[in-house]
Amino acid sequence: MLPVRAGELDDRELMGSYRDGDVAAFETLYARHKGGLYRYYLRQGLDEAIAAELFQEVWAKIIKARQRYRPTAKFSTYMYSVAHNCLVDHFRRCGRSVDVFDEGVVTVQELPGDDCDGPQSQAISLESRARFRAALEALPDEQREAFVLREETGLGLADIAAVTHVSQETAKSRLRYAVRKLRSMLADE
Repeated sequence: MLPVRAGELDDRELMGSYRDGDVAAFETLYARHKGGLYRYYLRQGLDEAIAAELFQEVWAKIIKARQRYRPTAKFSTYMYSVAHNCLVDHFRRCGRSVDVFDEGVVTVQELPGDDCDGPQSQAISLESRARFRAALEALPDEQREAFVLREETGLGLADIAAVTHVSQETAKSRLRYAVRKLRSMLADE
């Protein structure tokens, strides 16, 4: 029987292996999730230095808590819960508040893509992405976070609710408001 390679394991199995001392398992988890986690912070409107600091804080907390890890949810849900808590702590240190919105229903549709063929298409795409980034940064923190968790990480509403410590209905509401505001801001320009 051939040994199982870390790249063939799912995230929960990798975290369990890391908990048991397999450093290669952690390296695989890190490689799988580093880009999404870093973009999660950048898309919260944070500058690169703060995003990098919070990014490192999340991984340090995951490393420190590895012995207590229990696979009760997807690893990504666990990781983004830690990331959310670090973000909330950062906002509190900076004097920003974290509000809760009413519940509602949401459907998410595609927003401007990254398809580029020639120089003109690339210029239009760069402009579209810049407009989208500006619109995303203009959203209230809670709405931006819900949208980024859905679009960047692919988390479902139940996982977004778990990550942000709110009800599933509140997560739906935040996502619905975010999509509505983004569409409005992008249509106005």
